[in-house]
Amino acid sequence: MSETNRRDMLKSAVAAVAFAAVGASPSLAAETVNLGVSIPAATHSFMGGINYWANQAKKNLEAQHKDLKITIRTAANATEQANQLQDLSTVNKINALVVFPFESAALTKPVANVKAKGAYVTVVDRGLTDTSAQDAYVAGDNTAFGRIPAEYIVKKLNGKGNVVALRGIPTTLDNERMDAFTAVLKAHPDVKLLDAKYGNWNRDDAFKVTQDFLTRFKEIDAFWAADDDMAFGAMRAINQAGRKDIKLIFGGAGAKDMVKVILDGSDPRIEANVSYSPKFIYDAIKLTAEARLKGEKLPPTTIIPSVLIDKGNAKDFYYPDSPF
Repeated sequence: MSETNRRDMLKSAVAAVAFAAVGASPSLAAETVNLGVSIPAATHSFMGGINYWANQAKKNLEAQHKDLKITIRTAANATEQANQLQDLSTVNKINALVVFPFESAALTKPVANVKAKGAYVTVVDRGLTDTSAQDAYVAGDNTAFGRIPAEYIVKKLNGKGNVVALRGIPTTLDNERMDAFTAVLKAHPDVKLLDAKYGNWNRDDAFKVTQDFLTRFKEIDAFWAADDDMAFGAMRAINQAGRKDIKLIFGGAGAKDMVKVILDGSDPRIEANVSYSPKFIYDAIKLTAEARLKGEKLPPTTIIPSVLIDKGNAKDFYYPDSPF
């Protein structure tokens, strides 16, 4: 998919949201929209991208709208995020919230408490365990994120081989990705999933999990890592172990360093990836802020497509100046 087509797709999605919002409710906006943004800290490169795009949204949108104030809080863990949400509600007195939950279950009640005090809530990416705690949900296509790698691996292995998987952390989106991945493999019983463990979207944790896989399994044909940071951690362990049996390593989210490998053809084990840009936090903040400034609501769910990245289109997904 070309950059132009992707931009057109996003413009269409935004237009559809705006159209759906018109007339959804009477003008309910406060005189000033006091928007809180709650996101995980930049503990790995994808979250670095999330932090970058959230701050870009604050800078751009506050300059465009005099009646908009955006307060961003970053948390190193779920407990800290829950405390920050309480402060945003009681101290900053927000009337709208865009939240990227650190974990799904642990943040559901804290987000529900913010909503109960009258704030409009948009949840991003990691869904809550109770959707009544939110007004809107914006995310990438996590089903495609799991399905596309599985289909690619099955095809490259000619329908037969051993696979291991590195999951993220326990969240609804991780479940969606894993369910979609395993659903494809179930249709190809000769492709065996030896194990799947959490690597916490972290290079060092993925390195340790991969070491365990390599010790326990003497023949592995393909690795699936549900994040490019974990894929790089797995590669380090595989290279240190000198394992030559692994034919394919498939990460995810289109990190610039991974896309560069695909562009250059510098590692024959890495041929493809799947898109999942952290820029969706910018889109979620923009959509929420502009809807609330008009006293409107978003559709219950907005999904931004995930697509296969390979040699043919990798240049359209390469952003060398991005933090991710």
